[in-house]
Amino acid sequence: MSDPRAGWSSGDRALTAGKLMLAWVALLWLLEVVDVATGHALDGFGVTPRAPSELADVVPSSFIHFGFAHLAANTVPLLVLGFLAALAGLRRFLLVCALIIVVDGLGVWLIAPDRTNTAGASGVIFGLFGFLLVTGFVERRPLGVLAGVLVAAVWGGSILAGLAPTQAGVSWQGHLLGLLAGVAAAFVFRRDPAAPPALTR
Repeated sequence: MSDPRAGWSSGDRALTAGKLMLAWVALLWLLEVVDVATGHALDGFGVTPRAPSELADVVPSSFIHFGFAHLAANTVPLLVLGFLAALAGLRRFLLVCALIIVVDGLGVWLIAPDRTNTAGASGVIFGLFGFLLVTGFVERRPLGVLAGVLVAAVWGGSILAGLAPTQAGVSWQGHLLGLLAGVAAAFVFRRDPAAPPALTR
């Protein structure tokens, strides 16, 4: 049998991670163009709490934004944090994102204030921040620890500000739940410290 590592360099992994995140962000922008063109018809895919029919919007809500300014604010952190998280293996990255999206969406459905509509990728962003922050420590990987420290230095202040419950129009509940889901994902999907990086495309 051939070695699955053959031809799969760190450069290949970075290129694939970059393509994935660019495609993700491009999808978000395309959806917002469609939303504006249809008179914001997609805004209804946000999560309104405790309405049983809204459970169907738990996943779509992470891909919908309330205007281009909202989306623009999420674009760079999603690109960078997603790229860093995807470098360690795309299969695990997708599982981490799925856990964050579902836990965050269900949590918002349960605890968000009445008569609110919550959507956007910020829950995923906070989740990826939490994942990157602790996964190096959980797996005892020096490079992972360094990545977590750098991520905290660059985005730590913004993350703390996003958790403040005093900001009008900001779902601090969704931010907090995303952050906690990302930390949990670091434990749920932790790798053996002796294992090599995942080589999945």
